[in-house]
Amino acid sequence: MRYLLALDLKNDPEIIAEYDRMHQAVWSEVIDSLYESGIEEMEIYRIENRLVMIIETDAHFSFDKKGRLDAENPKVQEWENMMWNYQQALPTAQEGQKWLLMTRVFEM
Repeated sequence: MRYLLALDLKNDPEIIAEYDRMHQAVWSEVIDSLYESGIEEMEIYRIENRLVMIIETDAHFSFDKKGRLDAENPKVQEWENMMWNYQQALPTAQEGQKWLLMTRVFEM
């Protein structure tokens, strides 16, 4: 399956540049946790302070399972807490929500 998600960065050029730098060397524990959850490929794109994440998953992937695995992994929690210094929720996000699942509106 393919999923697209969106999130914003704080609109500050220094914060955006640091976020980009951090993603040049994502911690191996974080990468391992992505594979463990069933994510086979991931890409993040940015325009200005808007982020779009594309994930390709295996047939057994679920966001609930990924959430449980992330909550049990101290290194993932450390990474996520650090990333939240750069990120800000979209205006429609619920309390505690970060990445929001996008809806496909066209396919060719």
